Amino acid sequence: MSVEEQIPLIDTAQDLAVPGAADLRRAHELADRHGLDFVDIAEFKIDNDLFRSIPFDLMLRYDFVPQEQLAGRLAVVMADPTDVARLDELELLLGQPVEVRVGTRAGIGEILQRSESAQRVLDEATEGFKLQLIGEGEEGEEVLSIDRISHDTSPIIKLVDSTIFNAIQRRASDIHIETRENEVIVKYRIDGVLYQAMEAIDKRHHQTVISRIKVMAELDIAEKRIPQDGRFKLRFEGRTIDFRVSIMPSVHGEDCVIRILDKESMNKEFKSLRLDILGFDLETMRKVRKFIREPYGMVLVTGPTGSGKTTTLYACLSEIQSSEDKIVTIEDPVEYQLTGITQIPINEKKGLTFARGLRSILRHDPDKIMVGEIRDEETAQIAVQSALTGHLVFTTVHANNVIDVLGRFLNMKVDLYNFVSALNCVLAQRLVRKICNDCRREVEVSPDLLEESALDPVLHGNKTYYEGAGCLECNGTGFFGRTAISELLDLSDRIRELILERRPASEIKRAAHEEGMAFLRESALEKVFEGVTTLREINKVTFVD
Repeated sequence: MSVEEQIPLIDTAQDLAVPGAADLRRAHELADRHGLDFVDIAEFKIDNDLFRSIPFDLMLRYDFVPQEQLAGRLAVVMADPTDVARLDELELLLGQPVEVRVGTRAGIGEILQRSESAQRVLDEATEGFKLQLIGEGEEGEEVLSIDRISHDTSPIIKLVDSTIFNAIQRRASDIHIETRENEVIVKYRIDGVLYQAMEAIDKRHHQTVISRIKVMAELDIAEKRIPQDGRFKLRFEGRTIDFRVSIMPSVHGEDCVIRILDKESMNKEFKSLRLDILGFDLETMRKVRKFIREPYGMVLVTGPTGSGKTTTLYACLSEIQSSEDKIVTIEDPVEYQLTGITQIPINEKKGLTFARGLRSILRHDPDKIMVGEIRDEETAQIAVQSALTGHLVFTTVHANNVIDVLGRFLNMKVDLYNFVSALNCVLAQRLVRKICNDCRREVEVSPDLLEESALDPVLHGNKTYYEGAGCLECNGTGFFGRTAISELLDLSDRIRELILERRPASEIKRAAHEEGMAFLRESALEKVFEGVTTLREINKVTFVD
C-alpha cells in the first residue's frame, strides 16, 4: 500500500477520535483546493446589522452566513462552494456578487440556530400576526424546529411556537404574557431577570394567543374567570421539554406564565450535575461533601424561591449516588430526572402531600431521602424523626439566612433538642448573574458605588472590577448564566449548645463567624473581586452591611 493510500485511513482514525474532525478537515481541503479563505467558525464575529439586512429564510435555504459587506460584493461563509448553479442563484437573489469563504457545516448551522436568527423569526412572526386576526388554530405538530416555524402559514401558531422556540434558545426559565389596557407584552425571564421579548402586540389579538396556549395545555378555552393550570410537552433537538402553564384572570384580561422545565437541560454540564459546576468556593464545597457522606442526619438548604436550592440538592444526590443505596425523593414537581433514583411527584388533588408521601417512603426501606420542601409542621416532624432514626435526609426550607432557619422550625413546633441533634449543616444560598465572557472588560468603579456597597474607597478603590459591555452571546445584557453564593453553618458542639440555650441570633452568628463561617455578603464580594460578577448585581441579592 502506498503512502498516498494510507493517508485517508489515518485521517479516518483521527476523525473518530475527535468529534467534528471530518467536517473540519473537509472544509480545509475544499478551501485549499479552490484557493478560497478558510473561516474558523469558533472565532466568527457576527455583524448584527448585516444579518438583519438579509432575509433569514435565504440563509437557511442556501446554508450560508454573511461575514462582511465589501466594496460591490458580499463575503459569505459556506460549507460547499462547489455548487456554481446555487451560487449564481444566490447572487441573483442578493442582487450583488458573492465572495465565498469556507467554513464547517456544523459551525454554520450553529450560528443560524443562535439567538439572533431565532429573534429574526420571532420578529417576522409578530409582524405577520399584527397584519391579520386569525381564529383558533390547530394544535400543530409536536416537534418544534426553526424550519417548521419559518414555513408555517398560520400566524397564530407561528407566533406562539416561535415565542417558545426563542425562549429556549435564549435560556429563558419562564415566558410571561402580560395584558395591559391596550396591548399585550411578552417577556422572558433569563438568569432571574425579566426582559421584553418583542414589540407589544395589539390588545385585540390577546384572546387568540391565550386560546392557542390553552389548547396546547388542554385547558378550557371558554373559562376566563378563574385561574387554570396545565402542562404540555414539545420535542426540541432530540429531547423532550416540559412546560407548565398558569393562566390567571387580571383587570385587563387573562395573563399567562409558561415555566420551561428542560429535564435533559440545554446546559451540557448538567448532564453530569456536580457541586463544582454550581459555583461554590472550595472550602464550602469541601465541607458540604463531608456532610453529604455522613451515615445519617439532615442536610438543610435554605433561600428564597428561585435561589437554586433544588439544583444544589440534585448535585448532592448525584455525587453520593451508588448502586448500594436506595435513594428516594418526593418533590413538587420533579424538575430534573436522575437515573437510578426513585422520584415521586406531589399530587395534592389526589391526597399525596409531602407528609403522606414521606410516611410512605419510610416504609420503602430507603437509605437516603430528599424532601423537596418542608412547608408544614407534620412534614417537619417526620423529616427530623427520619434523620434521627438512621436516614440521611436532604431538604429545603424558605428562610433568609442560616440563623432564620432555627426560628422557622421552632415555629413549626419541632422539638428543639431533636432538631439540633438531627441537623448536620445548614446551607443558605443565592444566585448572582455571571459577567459574559465574550464582552467582559475592565471598568472604573465610582467612589459612590463603593460607598453604597459598604466598601472603603481607599482600600478597595485600586482593585480591578469587571462588567459586560453587552454582545450577541448575552443578548446585550452583559451577563451570561448564574453562579451560587453561599454561607454554611457547621453544627459544631459550641453552636449546638448556643442554640439549645436559646441564645440571641447575633451571638450565634458571631460564634459561627469565629469558627470560620463566611457570610453571604462576604461570599458575594469574593465573586466580585474574582471578576465573576459586579457590585450592582450583588447589591440586588444581598444585604449591604
